[in-house]
Formats: sequence, C-alpha cells, structure tokens
Amino acid sequence: MSSPILPPFSLLPLSLFHTIYPLEQPPTDHSHSLSVFSLLSHTVTVLFILTCVLVYVTLLEETPQDTTYNTKRGIVASILVFLCFGVTQAKDGPFTRPHPAYWRFWLCVSVVYELFLIFVLFQTVRDGRQFMKYIDPKLGVALPERDYGGNCLIYDPGNTTDPWHNIWDKMDGFVPAHFLGWYIKTLVIRDWWMCMIISVMFEFLEYSLEHQLPNFSECWWDHWIMDVLVCNGLGIYAGMKTLGWLSMKPYQWQGLWNIPTYKGKIKRMAFQFTPYSWVKFEWKPASNLRRWLAVLGIIFMFLLAELNTFYLKFVLWMPPEHYLVLLRLVFFVNVGGVAMREIYDFMDDPKFYRKLGQQAWLVAAITVTEFLIVVKYDPRTIMLPIPFFVTQCWFLGIVLILSWTLWRFFIRFFLVSFFFLPPPHHGRCMFVFLCGKFSFMLPPSPMQDVTGYISPAC
Repeated sequence: MSSPILPPFSLLPLSLFHTIYPLEQPPTDHSHSLSVFSLLSHTVTVLFILTCVLVYVTLLEETPQDTTYNTKRGIVASILVFLCFGVTQAKDGPFTRPHPAYWRFWLCVSVVYELFLIFVLFQTVRDGRQFMKYIDPKLGVALPERDYGGNCLIYDPGNTTDPWHNIWDKMDGFVPAHFLGWYIKTLVIRDWWMCMIISVMFEFLEYSLEHQLPNFSECWWDHWIMDVLVCNGLGIYAGMKTLGWLSMKPYQWQGLWNIPTYKGKIKRMAFQFTPYSWVKFEWKPASNLRRWLAVLGIIFMFLLAELNTFYLKFVLWMPPEHYLVLLRLVFFVNVGGVAMREIYDFMDDPKFYRKLGQQAWLVAAITVTEFLIVVKYDPRTIMLPIPFFVTQCWFLGIVLILSWTLWRFFIRFFLVSFFFLPPPHHGRCMFVFLCGKFSFMLPPSPMQDVTGYISPAC
C-alpha cells in the first residue's frame, strides 16, 4: 500500500504535525501492542465512573459533622477529580511506556505539588509549619539536625570494643539511597561526565554550607570515599552499564498473544516497562554558546533541587525518614526523566521543538518555588556569612568558568576569524558562530577551506 501524500512541513499546523510525526511513534500494528483496549484513553469510562462515585456520595452517603474531616476529604476529592481529568485529557509527553496515562498522571501530580508549594509560600512561617500538622499530626515540631562529623578517625584504637565504630555509625539509610539515587540520575542524564561533575560539585556545596546545616558536616572520607567513590560512583557505573544495554537492545516488539511460550509472554510483559525506543543524549556543551549555557543551567538546577531536599525538611521541620521526604524523591524520579528528555529535545532541535516541554517547565517552577520557601521560612540561616576561604574558592571557580567561556566562544573565534577570513565576513561569522550553524550559513566559496578549518574545532 502506498503512503499518503502529505503537504510540506511548512504548510502543516503544528498540532497536525505532531499528530503525523509524534515524539515517540507508537506501534501502528495492533498486534504489536499488549492490548488495543489498554492504549485507549477511556475518557467516557472514567467520566461515567467518576459521576457514579459523586452521585453515591451526594445521595446515599450521610455527610459527617466533623468540619476538619470534611475539609480534608473535600481537598482530596478535588485533587482526585483533577487527576482523573488530567490522566484522560492532558497532552502526551515524549514517553509511552509503560503507558501514556502513567506519565500524564505524574504531569498532573506536578501541577498539584506546585499549587501546594505556592499555598505554603503565601503563609506566614508559623502558619506554614503548623499547616503540616493537617497532613501529619507528628509534624510542626522543631527537630535537631544530626551532625555526621565529629570523630573522623577511620580506625579508632581508643575504642577497644569496636575500633571501626565510626564507619558503622555513618552507615544509615542514606547509603543505599545514595547508590539508588545516582543510578536513577544516570539514567535520567545519560552522560558520565555530567553525573560526575554534579556528584563532585554537591560535595563542594556540602563543604561550603556546613556552617548553615549541621547535616552537611561530614568527615573527609565520608565525602570523597563513601559518597563520591563508593555510593555515587557505583551508582553511576551501574547506570552507565544499563544505558549501554538499553542502547544496544533490539527494539522489535512482538504481540503478547503471538508469543507461544509462557516464559516469552512473561518476558514480553516485563519489557513493557522498558522504553519503546532509545535516544542517546549527546550534550556537546562546548559545541556552541547556547548549548554551553544550557548545560550550565541544567547542572545548576540539579544542584538546587538536591539542596532543596535538605533545606526543605530543615525549615518545615520534617525528619529525614518521614514519608513526605520519600514521596518527594519518588516524585522527582518519575518526572525527572521526562523533563530531561524535553530539555534535550528543546536544546537539540529548537526549530522543531519551539517551546520548552510542559513537564520541564513544571519541574523548573517547582525547584524555584521550593527554594523561595526556604528563603522565606528561614532567611537567617540562608544569610549566615560564608567563611572567607570558601568565598575565595567559589570566586576562583566562577572566574575560571567565565574566563573559559569568553576564550572558547568569543576571544578564540574572534582571533581566528579576523586572521583567516576576509573583512566583510567578520561580523556575520561571529553571529553564525554563536548560533552554532557553520554547516549551512557560511558561504561555500571562496571560504570553503577556512570553513573546514574552523568547523572541527567548534
């Protein structure tokens, strides 16, 4: 059967273009899906069930006389109705496995969480902390921060009972959490260098901010051996191995009912939770100024989200083991992958992806709002003076980054272009360089050899 003749891209409306050329093309052959029924949105079915539940609550259930209980129940019901709407009606993102509705659900959860943060931001400090009691009566009480520093001897000969007690004291729930967290972050970022930079940078942030949060005060070997090398390093290594397997895995799907053996059916059902296809991230931060600034922004937002984890529980008086802290981490695990894919698409092909993806937009807004809550609820801690030697180190780092940026994207090319190109092309080539579009904007002649000389270095 011949393919239908489609109009040129420029004549297609954007919505129709995404319909014909979706971000992650689902299987067109119904035999390749687990169930045609499972891929539908079921908008009418969900609406019917929701209506039945509301009719039951209105006509057949007696409303309790407890105002607090009714308030909580009404808020939860409102959120559930919004989630039902979003799961069935929200726009799909770049992921389709295990099911598009799964990612639509987390998109709607992102909206709910951002609205919750905005509500907390507009409260007084006292009211905001006491509001947490409505979620869990155990909250709203100031908690001491645990100091992981102190005696930093790896082997303590003075303790005859257990000379290795310092190591065992540091072994808590954060050790497997570090490994699992960096394994997932590697799957999200898909780049070894970026993961290692973020891992090392966060340890420097802990050194710099231990005067604000005692929780950041750790022994040197806890920073660089336990965290960077063991937990983070092994998590990144396992993540890169998984990425290698996903990149080489054949993505040829067979229908569940076409598989003859039960073992094959079970394997096919397990693979439903793997990507339908794979995209390798090639960040190339040094290729042009736009990508360099984008990568710096990604690293900054990652580090800010990491810091928010510790500062939020500090200002809202939540113990580290509280389920809300865990739920926040689970939330970022699910939305982080989608947000990073949308950022990569927007950065890699800005002509096709003309705006930042919806999940990436929400994750950025959530991260900034969390930080604003920290600033408002405990400005005294945030404004504690940074030690002078720490300030010097960060000033030196910022100067080095700015210097390298100026050299790589301005001075170096300025010198090359003015020494090798004719004068009429100086200004135009500088603009072209900043946009990173040598391949089709420079004139092919008579500067063909010069273009070939400059392009590989850029």
